[in-house]
Amino acid sequence: MVNTVTTSIAGKQITIETGRLAKQTDGSVLVTCGNNVVLVTAVSSKEAKPGQSFFPLTVEFIEKYYAIGKIPGGYFKREGKPSNDSVLSARMVDRPIRPLFPEGYLNDTQVVATILSADGSFSMDVLASLGASAALHISNIPFAGPTATCQVARVNGQFIANPTPEQLTQSDMDIIVSGTKNGLLMVEGETKFISEADALAALKFGHQALMPLLQMQEELREKTGSVAKRKFTAATIDADFRTQAETLLTPMIQKALSQKIKQDRYAAFDAAKDAAVTQLVKTLTDEKLQAQRKSEVSTVIEDIKYKVARAQILDTASRIDGRDLKTVRPIMCEVGLLPRAHGSGLFQRGETQCLATVTLGTADDEQTVETLNGTVKRKFSLHYNFPPYSVGEVGRFGGQGRREIGHGNLAERSVKAVAPDHAQFPYTIRIVSEVLESNGSSSMGSVCAATLAMLDAGIKVKTNIAGIAMGLIKEGDRVAVLSDILGDEDHLGDMDFKVAGSSTGITALQMDIKIDSVSFAVMETALNQARDGRLFILGEMEKVMKAPRGQMSEFAPRIETIKIKVDKIREVIGSGGKVIRSITEQTGVKIEIQDDGTINIASSDPAATKKAIAIIESICAEAEVGKVYKGKVMKIAEFGAFVEILPNTQGLLHISELANERVRQVTDVLKEGEMIDVKVLEVDRSGRIKLSRKALMQ
Repeated sequence: MVNTVTTSIAGKQITIETGRLAKQTDGSVLVTCGNNVVLVTAVSSKEAKPGQSFFPLTVEFIEKYYAIGKIPGGYFKREGKPSNDSVLSARMVDRPIRPLFPEGYLNDTQVVATILSADGSFSMDVLASLGASAALHISNIPFAGPTATCQVARVNGQFIANPTPEQLTQSDMDIIVSGTKNGLLMVEGETKFISEADALAALKFGHQALMPLLQMQEELREKTGSVAKRKFTAATIDADFRTQAETLLTPMIQKALSQKIKQDRYAAFDAAKDAAVTQLVKTLTDEKLQAQRKSEVSTVIEDIKYKVARAQILDTASRIDGRDLKTVRPIMCEVGLLPRAHGSGLFQRGETQCLATVTLGTADDEQTVETLNGTVKRKFSLHYNFPPYSVGEVGRFGGQGRREIGHGNLAERSVKAVAPDHAQFPYTIRIVSEVLESNGSSSMGSVCAATLAMLDAGIKVKTNIAGIAMGLIKEGDRVAVLSDILGDEDHLGDMDFKVAGSSTGITALQMDIKIDSVSFAVMETALNQARDGRLFILGEMEKVMKAPRGQMSEFAPRIETIKIKVDKIREVIGSGGKVIRSITEQTGVKIEIQDDGTINIASSDPAATKKAIAIIESICAEAEVGKVYKGKVMKIAEFGAFVEILPNTQGLLHISELANERVRQVTDVLKEGEMIDVKVLEVDRSGRIKLSRKALMQ
């Protein structure tokens, strides 16, 4: 049976349908808004795999090019691996639903969002996120939903829910908000230096805009019969064994958590585990039971860490490394570390260390990305690398995982807000952040390192920015907001809230929580506390470098910009690009010509740039009345000669203007190919040029 529900947000009608497509799934819905259609399915295994120790949830966001009536490029003419944008969209769908599965549910679960039709007028992320929640909500999969997602913009001071692409170009914010009826679950967005108060107002507006979407999912569940959620039994540990393990391990874990250095702390955890295994596990004769108990020791250790660390923070306002709730870890900064990079910056905060580099390029270096909304040219990019050695581990190299893509995107959105306008700084900018050490918020460390690297590269940024990660410990009515969280505080806490910006406003923010929702009062506290921490970090960075260097690296290309008339573009390019290729071969420069007549000439050799400019200016030069030119006789006629006085510019030298005396035939005085001096007498409205040789003889 087909069931349908419909609602409207800001004049846009959204429909969810179920019962017609993909009926063998645990839950499937078709979400439609205008010409935008996405099919979302949810399937969960009936049992967990033996020995499973984590919740294996995967979310896939699949773009189909038939959705826009296009055949994919490439040899195979079919969709390839997910693009970075698809990965980011999958993460956007994943993050709000993940905390709503019950603790201990370890069954393989997969949500697949397939884009069937798209016209670019509505965010497919919003529709896919809505569909994921709806598919799970109407299924028998245990899920404490529903959730919903809304995109928030602000144009001329007015908030807009789910804006059009045109409205986004005029907006000072682009924020994705996800939540339940009780509060927020996820925030992701970039802004143009808005205040904390404006950010909070945007989040409140977005949450209110979710209500019709939440209600329509409840209606859909009622129409489908409110299927009972499947029952499952979370794995438990034998009570006697847990008591023995906790008695033995609690003092060891308490002592380990007093170690301020991460490596020392983790070594103490390992020692505690080894002691417990030796005393409680190795004496067992049943190998299967021995393996089970060894796994349970790890679970007990995590439970003790969770209880002890959280209680310490709530009871004493003292954290694992001895800090209070608001203090930022010690900061160290350096610039100019790498001689051949165009700019480099090292940022260390506690045990998180990021090395960022800047490379400047030309238009040829722009990244071309094929998306469902068309081909995009990206002049600014930030790539984030998280090698396994940064956390003291051994791992594989090759390609970027979803985490690296997501963290890099957040850092890029944070930093690109301060990059100069391309018209004033016509370079392609690539930043790479290498995470060399990690113990909490390497993405925000990347933001700080990238700022230092841009200053070192001589890029005239609009302002300096920094980033900080905030945490939350919540037990009932007891709440503690933490500034600059450690990796353990992220793991054991209830929130990871990252905020980047300048001294005057926010440029990007991201929030994920592990509880069912977070209140706006907590959000306000976190935003204000983040501002204080951000200002402190900026102050430490600016002690090392506050303003851009006065000059760029000697290894960076120099780009000079000139402007020509639009009707001269064809002459500079030449037939089949012949002229512009000739200029490039003569000088070795790179030349970029824009449709408005702007020409960028790039070279590391100033003399080559100067030569190229001179050639272009000579091609575009126009004849001036009264000026003398040395021209070449191109063609002789009975009535005179045509003389080229500028590239592709000829004038008529009439026979009467050849000499003071009467000339019977032009060939008596001139021959083709001869170089002569002539004076411009007149340029008429049609652009015809009248020349004289006689005027110079007088």
